[in-house]
Amino acid sequence: MKDIFRINFSGVWEDFPAASSIDLSDMGGTSCYCDAESAATIRSALKEAGPKPPICLLDSGDYHYLSFFLMEEIPAPFELMLFDNHPDDQPGAFGEELLSCGGWVASARKHIPSLRSTVWVDGRGGIHGNPNPLLPLYLSIDLDILSKEYARTDWDQGSLTLEELCAQISVSIEGREIAGVDICGGISKEKGGTPSDSALNIAAALKLADVITARPELLRGRSAAGRRQG
Repeated sequence: MKDIFRINFSGVWEDFPAASSIDLSDMGGTSCYCDAESAATIRSALKEAGPKPPICLLDSGDYHYLSFFLMEEIPAPFELMLFDNHPDDQPGAFGEELLSCGGWVASARKHIPSLRSTVWVDGRGGIHGNPNPLLPLYLSIDLDILSKEYARTDWDQGSLTLEELCAQISVSIEGREIAGVDICGGISKEKGGTPSDSALNIAAALKLADVITARPELLRGRSAAGRRQG
């Protein structure tokens, strides 16, 4: 699919028809946490990849912190809207030295000056924060916001149906410029993931991508936001 690229660590999206990919599967010690050395490697890989399609698949939720690095590339002011069963803004268990899947939003608020606003949509569809329609929007979607009927992840999941999530995203992007989009979630084979789990998650991701790319604001918004390439 020409509008999507993926970053691979654990192989959860290996069957997804992405246009391009960044393979970081040989990096160790990156599940849930990312130290300074790993962060430097990730930034280098993203820079080397050059211009990328508008939607990124971020591997499983254990690597949701990758959103931080994608948002770092946005120089113009923007708003993060997180669709996730978890707020991902908790203090890190090891302090601020390690970027984490559970605390990357808090790190982004502190270290990404162009991030001016954050809104969290939880696993029941509740909205925390006040959307600012004047800012370009960065969407970060974790499949764990969905019930297990529509996605399979290695985290506790919300209760939304895929139709409910798509409807909420459609309303959220109405009239908005889009600075970028990422989708994460799934469960690796090493953690018990099955082909049927993968097929369910791919179907969900494709549906989400269809909802987003059906809107002309996507590419126009990315142009307006002006992603930095190094």
